[in-house]
Amino acid sequence: MQYRKFGKLDWKASALGFGAMRLPTLDGNPMSQNIDEKESIHMIRYAIDAGVNYVDTAYPYQGGHSEIVVGKALQDGYRQKVKLATKSPLWYVKQSQDFDKFLNEQLIKLQTDHIDFYLFHGLDKQKWDLILNLNLLEKAEAAIKDGRIGHIGFSFHDQYETFREIINGYPDWTFCQIQYNYMDTENQAGMLGLYDAAARGLAVIVMEPLLGGKLANPSGSIGELFSQQGKQRTPADWALQWVWNHPQVSMVLSGMSTFEQVKENISSADYSGIDTFDADDLYFVSEVRRQFESRAVIPCTRCGYCMPCPNGVNIAGNFEIYNNGIMYDDMQSARTVYSRFMPEDQRAEQCVECALCEYSCPQGILISDWLLTVHDSLGNKD
Repeated sequence: MQYRKFGKLDWKASALGFGAMRLPTLDGNPMSQNIDEKESIHMIRYAIDAGVNYVDTAYPYQGGHSEIVVGKALQDGYRQKVKLATKSPLWYVKQSQDFDKFLNEQLIKLQTDHIDFYLFHGLDKQKWDLILNLNLLEKAEAAIKDGRIGHIGFSFHDQYETFREIINGYPDWTFCQIQYNYMDTENQAGMLGLYDAAARGLAVIVMEPLLGGKLANPSGSIGELFSQQGKQRTPADWALQWVWNHPQVSMVLSGMSTFEQVKENISSADYSGIDTFDADDLYFVSEVRRQFESRAVIPCTRCGYCMPCPNGVNIAGNFEIYNNGIMYDDMQSARTVYSRFMPEDQRAEQCVECALCEYSCPQGILISDWLLTVHDSLGNKD
């Protein structure tokens, strides 16, 4: 196992961290609470024995059962071998006292007296305002003083501007967790956020290095591109090594559902390194990215000229979800994102076909027609 500097701390993190969001289940549903405990404990302990020294879970993962299984896996001396991370479930926090209520519950579920790295979960503008309004940073600092927490950080899902506001808004962040992969260099915090956080001394943990598995088994011409390249790397290994190539990355966090995935990811981590990609490697990944992007059917560049929509439709956001479903051949995931993360008042169905947006679109997109297609494809499914 390779190890990396973890921000300003005098501790080195394993290149690979174990994410416990997709533990194996008995019913085949990757997000189910019906976790296969025996196999999960075997996987986690195997990873630790192979050198992984960071295990990450969260309050809501797999119906709240992930923390329980992780707590069991870390018995028999394994707790002392790793840094343990979990997250404050901000969407359940209604008053400042709730911070301690959930933290204390998590300590019991995880069978430990302290959380080494505690994150505010899934920060966006709204959750950041909640933290400030309820003085939750003070609650976290108090938990550090009494020993229940070692360090505080945050995971992030919003735009770069919000990311900058958050890292500028509190001087004592130890670390952050961002989504980053070769297709997400400009999404959410993106490359700019990665560089900003590292420059401030924050450890940066990367989640979704395989974009929820979408980069692991590309189909069609992209799959052929991988089979024809000279180096004996799988698509998943290419994606992981691309992230590890960045010196600003402190750790890659992978949510592993099978024992085979654990072994493959550990094998990749064993030879990971910084600045190991040569010009040909970087060109190859850029070509893969270009081919993925060429699959998009709606030529939206997110320029914003079509906004604001008088009916409140998030035009570019709707188009991005639909395009991603096409690009990665995964419309079911696109439907899930549309239903869970696109606010109802911003969905494609709110379009009244006034066509005002089409007069301003420099790409000449027939926006009203495409919004109808988006709604038919993503909005009318159970």
